[in-house]
Amino acid sequence: MPAATPPARKRPRAYDHARTRAAVSAQFRNVRDALRGLDDTRLARPTRLGDWTVRDLAAHLALTVTAVPRALDRPEPDRAGFSPLDYAAATGLHPEDVADAARRLAAAHPGPEDLDALYAATERELTDRLDAAPATRLIEMRVGTMTLTGFLVTRTVELVVHTDDLNAAVPGLDIPYDRQALAACTRLLADTLAAKAPGGATEVRVPPFAVVQCVAGPRHTRGTPPNVVETDPLTWVRLAAGRLSWADAVEEAKVSASGERSDLSALLPLLG
Repeated sequence: MPAATPPARKRPRAYDHARTRAAVSAQFRNVRDALRGLDDTRLARPTRLGDWTVRDLAAHLALTVTAVPRALDRPEPDRAGFSPLDYAAATGLHPEDVADAARRLAAAHPGPEDLDALYAATERELTDRLDAAPATRLIEMRVGTMTLTGFLVTRTVELVVHTDDLNAAVPGLDIPYDRQALAACTRLLADTLAAKAPGGATEVRVPPFAVVQCVAGPRHTRGTPPNVVETDPLTWVRLAAGRLSWADAVEEAKVSASGERSDLSALLPLLG
């Protein structure tokens, strides 16, 4: 059977604005509640992000959320030219600027009380600005323009990925994951894979949130596909973010992969 022609890139998935907004707020609050119990020693702990400390990463998450009202402060562009599916490829464009901004903010809020005050102010500003902004609002960013809802979806990726980083850095921290935030993050990263490797030869399942087809090759039309990858949402997030290697995930039975086109190692990670 000849290989099928890869399908044209699909339009981005539609996300419910109210639910996505609530997810961003809920996950940010989860992080704030957990960080409130940390002392200076634990805030100074290293993370798996090079020389970033827990305090630096906490400050970065505040900047990630503050980016929403800051974007709303700028004039609205004429049209969107940037999709959430483009977001992953743009995450590694300015690493030094991102790190410097996080460290400056962390230095300005060194103590646990300072950090909590920063998170409280960020929450208030986010709520106030979103209350006044329609879901259809377009926003301008350094990498392009996109809808407000789409930008909020990208915030769920930042929040979920870095919540996992914080949990890994501080034993016993156990920040919970808002279900809708985890769902939006999982779906966007699965769709990003499908856009990066268009096709229908392999089915990637991340129950209960996402199923996508990707990789060029023969398409299946009925029954069980010949190439199937299945994993849980957090494992998928870790693979897509480069926190877990494909080989380790398979060896540890965190991923089930069957078929000659089920090896996704060459396509991961997705985030820069």
